[in-house]
Amino acid sequence: MALLTPLLAFLYHLPQVYKWLLKPYYVASLFMSIGFLMIRKTPGICEHLSTQREDGNPCDFDWREVEILMFLSAIVMMKNRRAITVEQHVGNIILFSKVANVILFFRLDIRMGLLYLTLCIVFLMTCKPPLYMGPEYIKYFSDKTIDDELERDNRVTWIVEFFANWSPECQSFAAVYADLSLKYNCAGLKFGKVDIGRYGDVSKKYKVSTSPLSKQLPSLVLFQGGKEVMRRPQVDKKCRAVSWSFTEENIIREFNLNELYQKSKKLNKSKGDRGDKINESQFPPVPEEEEPEVDAQEETETKKDK
Repeated sequence: MALLTPLLAFLYHLPQVYKWLLKPYYVASLFMSIGFLMIRKTPGICEHLSTQREDGNPCDFDWREVEILMFLSAIVMMKNRRAITVEQHVGNIILFSKVANVILFFRLDIRMGLLYLTLCIVFLMTCKPPLYMGPEYIKYFSDKTIDDELERDNRVTWIVEFFANWSPECQSFAAVYADLSLKYNCAGLKFGKVDIGRYGDVSKKYKVSTSPLSKQLPSLVLFQGGKEVMRRPQVDKKCRAVSWSFTEENIIREFNLNELYQKSKKLNKSKGDRGDKINESQFPPVPEEEEPEVDAQEETETKKDK
């Protein structure tokens, strides 16, 4: 069952996976993930590799390499249990495949291991995964605008994501957060984002750490009347985030989005009614045109003329 669930999820999202894999970042990552496999199985190259197999066949995996690959599969399955989107599933597979390739290349030849490790570092520094570019109803804050926007109208509830562009978790969560904004955004309930990797003062003021060890990215904070009401994930005494899954269902339940949305719709309706009353008071009703009265004597005179 543990293998069947991810397989069915992969098949369901297969069209999206094809779109992602066709992007240059994922194409390069895919070739790097199967680098050791290609070298070990390619005729003309594998014959020159060392092996610990009893039959001496250098073009097949030995028992230690099989152990490493099996261990990799177990880690990927454990990590993907907490994955939210297909991007995270694919990202976990690529990441741990590269780690396994580093171990396998170093075990095969230290020179090949150093070459592959250098290639991975260069790729990490020069290539970034594609960002989410889909539809959304999200306002992006800076260090100069966030306070003013949160305090502008006390009746408006804000849900703000504190993120950093370099964080893989934030990149994976972008599509989920955008989908929530499309479903729940209205006049009284709004969604915002602020890049605390860029604005360090905002990070300090709202006490969201950008350290990878704290695991506080992304952080969702609910503001009402310009003041923080709740946040997820919660932070313990050691300034570490309490484990929490950023699924759409968890966010809707924890932040009571359905209830907030119903209240916000009433606020939107009251604003509309008030606007109609203001418009009516500003523009007085247009008087109806009265038909001119015809004198009875004139009518008799016209009849005689006829």
